[in-house]
Amino acid sequence: MEVIHHGGKNTITGSCHELRAGRQSILIDCGTFQGEEARALDIDFPTSLIDALLLTHSHIDHIGRIPWLIADGFNQPIYCSKATAELVPLMLEDGLKIQLGLSSREIHRILKSITKLIHAKSYGEWFALPSKFSEQPQSDTLFARFQPAGHILGSAYIEIRLPNQEIVVFSGDLGPRNTPLLPDPQSPERADYLYIESTYGNSDHEDIKTRSSRLLSIINRSLADGGTILIPAFSIGRTQELLFDIEQLIHTHQLDVKIPIILDSPMAIRVTESYQRFKQLWSEEAKARLNMKRHPLAFDQCITIEDHRSHLKLVNRLKSTGEPAIVVAASGMCQGGRIMDYLKALLPDERTDVIIAGYQAEGTIGRDIQSGASIVDIDTEEVTINAHIHTMSGYSAHADRSDLLNFIDGITTKPNAIHLIHGEPRTQTLFAETLREKGYTVTE
Repeated sequence: MEVIHHGGKNTITGSCHELRAGRQSILIDCGTFQGEEARALDIDFPTSLIDALLLTHSHIDHIGRIPWLIADGFNQPIYCSKATAELVPLMLEDGLKIQLGLSSREIHRILKSITKLIHAKSYGEWFALPSKFSEQPQSDTLFARFQPAGHILGSAYIEIRLPNQEIVVFSGDLGPRNTPLLPDPQSPERADYLYIESTYGNSDHEDIKTRSSRLLSIINRSLADGGTILIPAFSIGRTQELLFDIEQLIHTHQLDVKIPIILDSPMAIRVTESYQRFKQLWSEEAKARLNMKRHPLAFDQCITIEDHRSHLKLVNRLKSTGEPAIVVAASGMCQGGRIMDYLKALLPDERTDVIIAGYQAEGTIGRDIQSGASIVDIDTEEVTINAHIHTMSGYSAHADRSDLLNFIDGITTKPNAIHLIHGEPRTQTLFAETLREKGYTVTE
């Protein structure tokens, strides 16, 4: 067995890993590089011998280069969970609009060719991976299955069974424990070789139980002083977690019905509808709210903004009036999307609060804002920051150090080797030291 990393080895974005075993070659994810890691989207490795592509989830840094993979001649099956199969075209459509400015007809043609290759699988279902050398499974055929990763809707870690019955696990992005919307990821029974993300391998998030109380205090301050609360959020995962908590605050604390909760992201609106269609994947806590006839992702106080004209009108209104509002908009790292108009208009206003609720890659505007910059460049315009900036790590969709250790320690038989991927080098080095102290064999 050999694993070749085409991206996401010592970086946070661009995940793309190739497993070669016997006569088969399998690609795990094919994502876009972002922030300081940004680079050309062209496929820079040979694809003619790749038998299949397996997707851990639908974030663009794990699927964004699929159109370029197809353009390079790849025409093999793409396997993923059922929810991921629904979300992939939505995310790629958005990416193609932003990256290439293609027409709707051109985008539809690309997505149609990709969708034809997608094979949706249930969690826990072993299936044979194809080989260009044989149409039927052989004694040396690789098998794979998806297991819930708790990161976003449809996210999975992947187990690959080798001919000698050893198991290779690719974690994808693991979610934290105790989030209210999705179930916790469960450790595999066996992982002889574990390739695990290490985004937050050297830090722990704030307690998820306290995140809503912090959010409430910021909302109350906004109600007292006026001004807008801006939350840059990824369309998948972060947005839904935020809506879920806000609905709970409205239910528990009877928040002023005059403060609008504005979801200004066409993509997030469509993704939220997918979350509602896949309620069977929700946690027991979330299902309990549904049984109480509550609508945690579609409550009355939540206003959705679809068209661009209404978006610009709202930005100007909030800038001129200073009235309180909570705005959730993409992109999560402030590298495009509708959040940019809000930031340009409202960052100079000291009544504005900005909540950074997720990982901000090096080189992004989100990282600059989070790091205390006094001025940021938005669309070649210098924007002064007078707003109050808050970082709330409890909304991260990634497992933290304790969560990762819990996942690894939960594997019944200690892995032969652990390979750290999807992390910054310093974080990986420190996390590797922690794992070695616990007796694990680690490769960074």
